[in-house]
Amino acid sequence: MVQNPETIQECIEKARQRLYQIANQYPDLWHPEVIRQSMVLDELINEYNQATRLKKTIKI
Repeated sequence: MVQNPETIQECIEKARQRLYQIANQYPDLWHPEVIRQSMVLDELINEYNQATRLKKTIKI
């Protein structure tokens, strides 16, 4: 189920903040925790893009 873009934006911001925290904790950007959180953020961004694309399609 696709969430609304505003909800996803909030999740993106939280995930981004978490990524910053993890990156500060593990300065090696190849650390598995950094990569894992980066992937979480990527998925949320993809979901946001899908939701906004769907919203534009429905308005047309």
